[in-house]
Amino acid sequence: MNRSELVAALADRAEVTRKDADAVLAAFAEVVGEIVAKGDEKVTIPGFLTFERTHRAARTARNPQTGDPIQIPAGYSVKVSAGSKLKEAAKGK
Repeated sequence: MNRSELVAALADRAEVTRKDADAVLAAFAEVVGEIVAKGDEKVTIPGFLTFERTHRAARTARNPQTGDPIQIPAGYSVKVSAGSKLKEAAKGK
């Protein structure tokens, strides 16, 4: 399912226009992005998803072409965890 199909499904389910559903989806993505960028709290939708910023330590890796070691600096990543209802849906229950 791509974005336009998701917007259409949300609009049908919520009985709103596609424009309104698209605006809500865009606002949701923006708000989650801002909270994750701050990194001081996680976003949780109970039973569905959790978004959280995680710290990645500096590490040594290898250049796959030359085999030389390279240093990868510390940084941040995003962790997305599925909630219990989403896991049950994936199992087909």
